[in-house]
Amino acid sequence: MRIDWIGKVQHLLQVLAFCLVVASIQYAFQPDRPYAPTTVYSLFIGLYTWAVIDLGRHLLPSSRETGWPQGVAGAGIVVAGILVGWFMGNASADRLCSLYGLYSGPPPDPVADRRNSILITILAGVTASYYFYAQNRGAYLERKMAEAHQHANEARLKLLETQLEPHMLFNTLANLRALIGVDPPRAQGMLDHMIAYLRATLDASRAATHTLKAEFDRLRDYLELMTVRMGPRLAYELRLPPELANHPVPALLLQPLVENSIQHGLEPKVEGGRITVSARREGEQLVLEVTDTGAGPKGDAASAKGFGMRQVRERLDTLHGDGASFDFAAAPGGGARTLLRLPF
Repeated sequence: MRIDWIGKVQHLLQVLAFCLVVASIQYAFQPDRPYAPTTVYSLFIGLYTWAVIDLGRHLLPSSRETGWPQGVAGAGIVVAGILVGWFMGNASADRLCSLYGLYSGPPPDPVADRRNSILITILAGVTASYYFYAQNRGAYLERKMAEAHQHANEARLKLLETQLEPHMLFNTLANLRALIGVDPPRAQGMLDHMIAYLRATLDASRAATHTLKAEFDRLRDYLELMTVRMGPRLAYELRLPPELANHPVPALLLQPLVENSIQHGLEPKVEGGRITVSARREGEQLVLEVTDTGAGPKGDAASAKGFGMRQVRERLDTLHGDGASFDFAAAPGGGARTLLRLPF
């Protein structure tokens, strides 16, 4: 098992702070005894106990949930740590206190002093061991919860994507059916475009993300398909800076917005209009914008709350939470504008 040495240093500092608290409590109950020797004994006993338990546990098979040995091995290393801590800590503290003359005041009762020392060492060792055990287990549970949340988000996102693809296909087929009755030659051309479009895009749409260039290429294919049906009533412009071409974005993110512009903006106008799709970077945000010169929202909630628009909102929320934003409103010069902001 790989040892996190930064975590070990943090544990050591926590143990030393705990030992100082234990020494202060002992001094509060025995104010006639000098504080310095009590502190030295507490620090040495705690240091040896920590070293045996927190470092030695990596030499034994450990549970993935807690990072601690299981069963008898887990209890055994705590007992070993307490024993080594008491004997080695007392021996080291005796030598240090004698060397620097830290003993003062009335001589202690050896029997009572040893009994108190053993009891305090056992209680402190067990308490500290359980604290670190519970801390490791809590960290493991937090990691598992984060993994479960991530898996749930991935499953939800995949569901949204699988719902979105048939929606796009059904819309296109409905448009094709309407065109067959009024202009069979154009319907034939639209069918040819649709076959080519589906062949090129359905395989790619299985990926969760692709580049902005791929997204814009698919938009171009789709708009060419719609141009067959709408003729000169539909004009479009795609603006993708070269430096953003390889930036990853969720697959099929912009197409529902373009569909919305056609269905609710351009089709209601006799003369049609123009759709502009652009990408740009603003600081640490990627800004994607879809504008049209169509009829505009005009209080029509359907254009803002349709299936495709709802799917885009939900996908952004699943992928980025509060890190992304979705704004749909009337464009200043007429028509509608949809603005997406994603973390760059």
